[in-house]
Amino acid sequence: MTKIADLRKNYTQAGLLESDVVANPFDQFQLWFDQAIAADILEPNAMTVATITAEGKPSARIVLLKAFDERGFVFYTNYNSQKGIELQHCPYAALVFLWGDLERQVRIEGRIEFVAEAEATNYFHSRPVSSQLGAWASEQSTIIDDRSVLEQSLHQLEIAYQDREIPKPPHWGGVRVIPQEIEFWQGRPSRLHDRIRYQLVAGNWQIDRLAP
Repeated sequence: MTKIADLRKNYTQAGLLESDVVANPFDQFQLWFDQAIAADILEPNAMTVATITAEGKPSARIVLLKAFDERGFVFYTNYNSQKGIELQHCPYAALVFLWGDLERQVRIEGRIEFVAEAEATNYFHSRPVSSQLGAWASEQSTIIDDRSVLEQSLHQLEIAYQDREIPKPPHWGGVRVIPQEIEFWQGRPSRLHDRIRYQLVAGNWQIDRLAP
């Protein structure tokens, strides 16, 4: 049986020099994101979202990135969920993308804002009908007796909205993480990884190399 301590890999695919990156971190993210898609990585838009509980404890889960531009990185959720409540209490979050096949990671930290209602509504109606109904069927993060509770709720909604447009739930919407720091990590041999950090300083992006 393999010991966990013996699990290791020497990263050798690529390097990341200051001369390799562009001045704008969103353009750099687009470049790496496109390469992750081209590499056929499973769920390239999957990311860890870390928040802080009211007690000051870290809380993290995987969600899917649904949009990004120079305003920030957007995901959607039930605002009554654990992460939704935590973000209302402490409007800061950290994101982590891991593209293991490319030996890459991206870390993002910043404050959050809730996406405008019109933007969230437009996205909601672009989702598959099953996903729209799912947003109503589940009271996310609450305790339920068993799976049949969800299945019964979904069935009732399917009947109710069979020939009607499904409205966006008032408790469902988008969260935009507005970055203050974005770090691009490329695995390198001997654990001497490349870490290039963009940090917003006085309205401009400052680029630094961090020790691994």
